[in-house]
Order: sequence, then structure tokens, then C-alpha cells
Amino acid sequence: MLLNQLQSDLKTAQLDRNEIKVSTLRLLLSEIKYAQIAKNVEELADADIISIVQREIKKRKEAIVGFRSGSREESAQKEEAEQKVLETYLPVQLTTEELTKIVEQTINEVGASSVTDMGKVIGLVMGKVKGQADGGSVSSIVKEKLAR
Repeated sequence: MLLNQLQSDLKTAQLDRNEIKVSTLRLLLSEIKYAQIAKNVEELADADIISIVQREIKKRKEAIVGFRSGSREESAQKEEAEQKVLETYLPVQLTTEELTKIVEQTINEVGASSVTDMGKVIGLVMGKVKGQADGGSVSSIVKEKLAR
């Protein structure tokens, strides 16, 4: 299970004195604990943990942009290092070609013909890829295909 892997990796990082990994995993485990409390469950499914990891990666990406625009390169580099740690816990990401093929199949299944069908298509694609692609990539590909 992914939670056990995270806890084990935290212990290893502590022994290795890897400060970035320790702080990142502690924060991630904290977010997982908050989600468990919010959902009132003993343990989250791996899919829920993956969505938390994706959310944390998105936060890092936004912070990197903010730090770079504020000329704070050192902080941006720290966020990038944390992002790399988090990305190791995601399933293998789909290539752009694979994702485009799934989007095209979904558009054909739904019979979508315009940008107004975008939400329906994105929802179905996100259900199919389950953590193997981020929402921004899916959204841009769907928009590109439906705008034609």
C-alpha cells in the first residue's frame, strides 16, 4: 500500500538525513491524515492518496511560478526539489500521444462536437486515466480537439 511506502521512505530519509525528502514526506503524510479525518475513515485508498499527491504537486508548480516572478530563485529551487520527491509517488504518466488517443476515443464515445461538451469529456477522461495525467494536460488536449 502507498501509505506504508510513504512511511517507510520517511524513515529511510530520516536515517539518510535527507532534509528535503523528510520535510516533504512529513507534509504529505500530514495532508493524508487530514483527509482521513475529513472522510472519517481509518485508511485511505491508494487512489485518494494519489489525488493528494497530485494536489501537492500542483501547489508546488504554482509556488515555483510565484517565486520566479518575485525573483526568489532559491525558494523556487526548493519547491522544485519537493515536487520531484512527490512525483516519485505518482503512477507512470501517460505520454502526450497516449493521452491524445484516449481523449479522441472519449470524444467519439460521447459524440462531443463543440467546446460546450468539454466538461463532460474531461470528466470521463480523468476517470479513465486515474492519476496518470494531470488535469491541465487533459483540459488543453480536449480544448484543442473540440475547437476544430
